[in-house]
Amino acid sequence: MHLSKEAIGNRLQEERKRLGFNQDVFAQQVGVAKRTLAGYEGGSGDIGALVLAHAATLGLDVLYVVTGQRTPEAASSFTVDEADLVANYRKLPDSDRVHTHKMITALSEMAGRYEAKP
Repeated sequence: MHLSKEAIGNRLQEERKRLGFNQDVFAQQVGVAKRTLAGYEGGSGDIGALVLAHAATLGLDVLYVVTGQRTPEAASSFTVDEADLVANYRKLPDSDRVHTHKMITALSEMAGRYEAKP
């Protein structure tokens, strides 16, 4: 894991390009000046949490930018609703998890057997 400002800046630039943004648009989307973004990517300046939070909403892998390790695919591909369900599931005691799992399995098996009404 390489934690220098230069390495973080390189990974930020790599992620920005992976997402298909040029510096102008990406800087505007995360709320900084293009010059500031260029500084981050060049290894000068500290990227704040708010900038990274804005970048995450665009699909940037923040864990990768900061640590060099990719976010596991399963977690990063969750929708907001799915992540909420998993978080709530993890709060349940083990006995309730068993019942919840059975209920969701039954619901998903039945889902293909009928048409949902709006």
